[in-house]
Amino acid sequence: MSYEHVPVLLTQTLDALAVKAGGTYADGTLGGGGHASAVCEKLKESGVFLGIDRDREALVAAEERLRPFLCKKVFVHGNFDAITEIRGSEFQRGFDGAMLDLGVSSYQLDKPERGFSYMQDGPLDMRMNAEENGFNAADVVATYSEQDLTRIIRVYGEERWASRIAQFIVRERKKRPICTTGTLSEVIKAAIPASARRDGPHPAKRTFQALRIEVNDELGSLQRGVGAWIDALAPGGRLAVITFHSLEDRIVKDIFRDRENPCTCPPGLPQCVCGKVGDVKRVNRKPIIAGSHELEENPRARSAKLRIVEKKGT
Repeated sequence: MSYEHVPVLLTQTLDALAVKAGGTYADGTLGGGGHASAVCEKLKESGVFLGIDRDREALVAAEERLRPFLCKKVFVHGNFDAITEIRGSEFQRGFDGAMLDLGVSSYQLDKPERGFSYMQDGPLDMRMNAEENGFNAADVVATYSEQDLTRIIRVYGEERWASRIAQFIVRERKKRPICTTGTLSEVIKAAIPASARRDGPHPAKRTFQALRIEVNDELGSLQRGVGAWIDALAPGGRLAVITFHSLEDRIVKDIFRDRENPCTCPPGLPQCVCGKVGDVKRVNRKPIIAGSHELEENPRARSAKLRIVEKKGT
């Protein structure tokens, strides 16, 4: 299977980055290189591009896709939250633009053996970096207590039936191992009352999201990584972040807001006395979302939100 991935909010992201032909740019979640190819197309030989991804298959596919472009290209297999270490001395000047397109890719969802999809049966894996460690979704389902399962399904999946789903998982795993996506989907479907399954998304969607976030520490990576990427920007550089659910968007929004206004003074003071000054400005106060035309062509864009900050000059 080829690594195909339709980039969401592509035009809006390019507009936000305002790519300079000789600039330095980065994509911390490279995927199949959809956003990256649009950036590299605008770069000349003097331009530099850094691509990072946890998934080695994605990295190989993106390297091939970006081969025709003239700019210098650097590819790193790793997590975007390690940008401080990854940039090293080569990118110390900082990036003129960087982007993060969060969440799981269409390729990962469409490949049953990766274990991300509730629509196809496969091993219950969900690791974005299959080389990182052996901890996967099957381990979570097999070893977490009912209380912990309830917590992650409720918090990370925003699932109203979290406690009931956790109860059914624990009861079922006493009878047989829950090792495949198909088996888990059956358990989740049985746990949710039929009346609640008539409307809305697939009954397993929220639980699968929760397990994926837990396995890959997605929110922890985001919490650590966004600030580090802001630090890695050159003066005037911009960071564009695309999120796909409210938990991600809230983290990005809060970090952007706090970096713009880090003042810790009590609200009643007539003027700031803490002396803390923001180092970014938010380009958009409200998130940018996809228009009707893009939604028709790419339903995955339905939940996408784009936020952008610009590093202040020094």
